[in-house]
Amino acid sequence: MIMKGKKGLVIGVANNKSIAYGIAKACREQGAEIALTYLSGPLEKRVRPIAKELGDGKVYQLDVDKPEELEALKKSIEEDFGKIDFIVHSVAFAPRRALAGGYIDTLKEDFTLAMNISVYSLVAVTQTLADVLNDGASILTLSYLGGPKYIPHYNVMGVAKAALESSVRYLAVDLGQRNIRVNAISAGPIKTLAASGIGDFRGILKWNEANSPMKKNVTIHQVGNSAMYLLSDLSSGVTGETHYVDAGYNIMGMAAVEKDENGKTVMSWDNR
Repeated sequence: MIMKGKKGLVIGVANNKSIAYGIAKACREQGAEIALTYLSGPLEKRVRPIAKELGDGKVYQLDVDKPEELEALKKSIEEDFGKIDFIVHSVAFAPRRALAGGYIDTLKEDFTLAMNISVYSLVAVTQTLADVLNDGASILTLSYLGGPKYIPHYNVMGVAKAALESSVRYLAVDLGQRNIRVNAISAGPIKTLAASGIGDFRGILKWNEANSPMKKNVTIHQVGNSAMYLLSDLSSGVTGETHYVDAGYNIMGMAAVEKDENGKTVMSWDNR
């Protein structure tokens, strides 16, 4: 198995529909030992059954905005594993009001919060856990097309994802001498708990399906398998990259259109 003997930490599994779950499951199926985190006490009851499913892995409490919890996590990993081989960072947040209206309406406190949780947390996790990573380890975070391009209703999260992808490149250089790789996956739209806060998300799903080369949306299992590759030694020559898993939607330069019975141009999913 590709990940046999590897030990890793997955931060951000919310439930069994989350992308982080798909990644953890794919790594476990290839032999990796998985540890998970939960944000707070009420969420522990969601995460522990998933940890049990994934081989009775360790579960730790972690709020990425609290340095003391990051330090406690580092200590726990040292005690339980010694060192680990990969980290999955699946953490992002913006207040719902920041995803409504226009980006121009973004409040300073919402901007700061979104950047802190969605971007700086990757830096903080990497800073704190760098010493418990084996040389040759892999770090992976999750991005979205709303970073490099405009996506309706994504607003401040798009700016945060752009900063996250830039952080991936800079961290890749900082850690390159230890042969530690840092990459991002940019997944297509998927029905997850996090996505529920984005306005007209059903429309975004339809649009992606209609306009991607493969005429479909991706699943957490497809994203999980691609992530497993980036976390494994199969991708030992890959770092600083943003890898798209979106059925090819990101390559498109023009929307797919059709003609209705009156000869009017319509978007291809309007008549479905």
